[in-house]
Amino acid sequence: MIRDSIAAREPSPRGNLLPLVWLVPAMLVVAVWLTVGGSRPALDRSTRVADPSALFGPTVPRQPRPPQPAPSGMVWIPGGEFSMGCDDPRGKPFGGHDAMPDARPVHRVGVDGFWMDAHEVTNDRFAEFVSATGYVTVAERPPRAEDFPGAPPENLVAGSIVFTPPPEPVQLLDDSGAAHLQWWAYVPGACWRHPDGPGSDLAGRGDHPVLHVAYEDAVAYATWAGKRLPTEAEWEFAARGGVSGAMYPWGDEFRPGGTWMANTWQGRFPVADSAADGFQGVAPVGRYAANPYGLFDMSGNVWEWCSDWYRPDTYADDARDGPATNPRGPESSFDPAEPGQPKRVQRGGSFLCSDSYCSRYVVGTRGKGEVSSATNHIGFRCVQSP
Repeated sequence: MIRDSIAAREPSPRGNLLPLVWLVPAMLVVAVWLTVGGSRPALDRSTRVADPSALFGPTVPRQPRPPQPAPSGMVWIPGGEFSMGCDDPRGKPFGGHDAMPDARPVHRVGVDGFWMDAHEVTNDRFAEFVSATGYVTVAERPPRAEDFPGAPPENLVAGSIVFTPPPEPVQLLDDSGAAHLQWWAYVPGACWRHPDGPGSDLAGRGDHPVLHVAYEDAVAYATWAGKRLPTEAEWEFAARGGVSGAMYPWGDEFRPGGTWMANTWQGRFPVADSAADGFQGVAPVGRYAANPYGLFDMSGNVWEWCSDWYRPDTYADDARDGPATNPRGPESSFDPAEPGQPKRVQRGGSFLCSDSYCSRYVVGTRGKGEVSSATNHIGFRCVQSP
């Protein structure tokens, strides 16, 4: 959990930052990615397929025409049956170094038609929700003393996790599994209102995705809006835009015709983002081309919460049981990296993704996040059933 062992940590040499290792655990979506573990049978999914196209059957739309006019800011996703998951992207241009074993086997799934937000929920829209309800996000709530017996009161400070580039190049992976602590810092006062910490605000960021939202924050907003979070299957069906087996929401080329299609990392990670794609850090929503369904930013910019519990062996179970319609994910969470921490699926990657470290801008890949975690590269969008 993001605030585990709060009583056992020392104050940070950085002064006003609480540098505590417990605040940036391996459960961060950019951290550690493991193969199947636990009590379920393991499945070898790391082997490359000689003909990746053989993995993917055609996408068959179910409800091409929307049943009624679109709700404001949403687009119709026709539903249907499709091939869910991804091939091992290693060796492909911009494919990265990770085999993505938890995204296999590729398997057939059906979903009914639904409406989806055309872009991620923005600061302006989230502010309307907070104004109407008085909601206080997880990042704005101080940790409760009863949850952390013996913790010094000065350490029970509300805040969130912020990406902080190190001053010089660092090793991206090491045997400790904690290399990511070099570029993540817990910042007291960081929250959706202050995305970079207490000295920052939302001036000029009204059309940016809201950040520092934990899972329950996203659910609270969706409920207020009369919507819900997408299932993982709905999210991937929508992201693929009816195109079967493509690496990205726009096709198989990362930069077709030299055009940037998503907000990702360029340059040496994590030291300097050159912003060759037009944006350093989070981009306003809708600044890149939409996919065939009219959805923006389904790759890069910010990670998006889904409603499913995370397990690395979910797809193995789904494939074994045969094609499912409207799957809701497993009944509970399990991550071999942190067996006791409940995690939900996250999708789409973020502005921090690059082929040198995290290539989860590849459309079929999966992310995971501990449910009370919030950072400055996690957001969400909603769906609505007709």
